Amino acid sequence: MSHKGSTLKLSKLLTPVLTLALSASITLISFNAYSASKAVATVNGKEISQKTFDAYVEHKKKQDPKFDAKRDRDILIQELVNRELMYQSALKQKLDKDKDVLFQLKQHRIDLLIKHAIRKTMQANPITDTELKLEYDRRVKSANVKEYKARHILLKSKDKAESVIKELDSGKNFIKLAKAYSTGPTGKNGGDLGWFNSRQMVPEFSKAVATMKKGSYSKTPVQTKFGWHIIKLEDTRKMDPPKFSEIKNQVRIIMQNKKLQEYIAKLRKESTIKIIK
Repeated sequence: MSHKGSTLKLSKLLTPVLTLALSASITLISFNAYSASKAVATVNGKEISQKTFDAYVEHKKKQDPKFDAKRDRDILIQELVNRELMYQSALKQKLDKDKDVLFQLKQHRIDLLIKHAIRKTMQANPITDTELKLEYDRRVKSANVKEYKARHILLKSKDKAESVIKELDSGKNFIKLAKAYSTGPTGKNGGDLGWFNSRQMVPEFSKAVATMKKGSYSKTPVQTKFGWHIIKLEDTRKMDPPKFSEIKNQVRIIMQNKKLQEYIAKLRKESTIKIIK
């Protein structure tokens, strides 16, 4: 059985701040911000610039990569007109002077500056392909990811599972018992689960298999959300790691996250921080 397609989990999920920093999203803070460029429309004498239109198109493409700006140009312009009308209405209501609105605008400004500060730091310290390959090699070398070949007998109660284990202890055949007693879909095949890795099974099952020796069966029933299992481990093998080209971008994100954490650590070291309780 080929297992070249097996994947290697290299990291936990990244922090939201890195995702924000590496995204190319465009913030539209005002439709009049680029009035010096060619206008696509005017609303009460206020221009909606071509640059604002282009930014809005990019925003739409982020939401839908298949978005056709040429086909929907008129619709987009009408959407921008509507937004400008609402913006002007908000100014007439003096919402730009509202304390809650000002506070939210301040937070948006902070988030935007943080995003660009992180991006600038990443651009100033680009990660080379050599660094990526070294990190890949290090992680592959330290990884000890196995695949397991096992059978199981699934039962509805602990008492019944313990009873079947006694039958195994007396020398009865595992495959025959699986066919006779297992309530799972693999019962008819003698409980055969084939080859699998730990991420493909529920945690309780994977944890139990990882502690077993080849040829042994579980001496106590293993409980999962499916019921009570008696597991027999038939064989193990080391997983083939994914090729460097397949996970190059994953490795890059991991290293970018590491650089971000180093950047934050440096800022903290250089600063005076006081937590007020």
